[in-house]
Amino acid sequence: MTGGEIAALIAAIAFVVLVIFLVMVLYKVYQVAGKIETTVDEANTTIKVLTSDVDVLARQVEGLLVKSNVLLTDVNEKVATIDPLFTAVADLSESVSELNSSSKNLLTKVGSVGKTTAKAGVAGKVGSAAFKAFRPKSKKI
Repeated sequence: MTGGEIAALIAAIAFVVLVIFLVMVLYKVYQVAGKIETTVDEANTTIKVLTSDVDVLARQVEGLLVKSNVLLTDVNEKVATIDPLFTAVADLSESVSELNSSSKNLLTKVGSVGKTTAKAGVAGKVGSAAFKAFRPKSKKI
């Protein structure tokens, strides 16, 4: 064997090792690609399921929103109907408060008149007794 043949043999062995290495790498890439394809298929399936679930939920939420809007409109109408009642109750409360104040004032005035009347009554009795005492007595026939 000459030097050229040995070099060709080494080059051939190196090429075989390179080919074996490349085959192993390509096999690993093939396995990874298969796993990626499986993962993508599972992801697509999951996305389809989620999309259909989200569509169902969106329809249900839309129905709930419609019902909520109807209920809110109904409540607003009923509150508008009740508003005059609250206004009347507030007016009645104010009137009762004024009546209470007027009653207190009247009782205060009546109480002071009562005291004055009592004083006048006592003065009248004293005056009547004094008049009887100083009045000339008439003779009976």
